[in-house]
Amino acid sequence: MRLLRPHRLPLALCAVLATTALHAASATILGYWVEPSGSLIRIATCGHKLCIYIASLPPGRPATDVHNPDRALRDRPLCGLRIGEDFSERDPLQADGGHLYDPKSGRTYRGSMTADGDLLHLRGYIGLKLFGRTETWKRASGPPPRPCGAK
Repeated sequence: MRLLRPHRLPLALCAVLATTALHAASATILGYWVEPSGSLIRIATCGHKLCIYIASLPPGRPATDVHNPDRALRDRPLCGLRIGEDFSERDPLQADGGHLYDPKSGRTYRGSMTADGDLLHLRGYIGLKLFGRTETWKRASGPPPRPCGAK
């Protein structure tokens, strides 16, 4: 077995610490996520709460809020739309107490979210959490190459 030379030990230690720091930085609900239909979603702070925004849409997806129950809002663009708000961050991996708007159905639900590594479990429900549905999102590698509003 070959041991590290003394002058290489600090370099190896720095590499291990940097890798640990990167993993720790991704251990949060904040950031970019890909939902099952391919939209890129951004979770960010807004005031003292957390909000959820559509950061980009996959090709072939409606570009406007066609399912909104308010006819006056059906022409608003989905890209950049705030679809979640008022979430209270319990810890870096959990938030609840918020409201979620589902542009696929036009309905609004109460919500909670929990990060589990590179997965985010988002639960939408009416009344009790027991009567809801959980959707799992995957962590994205970063912001979209062409974010909403980019020309």
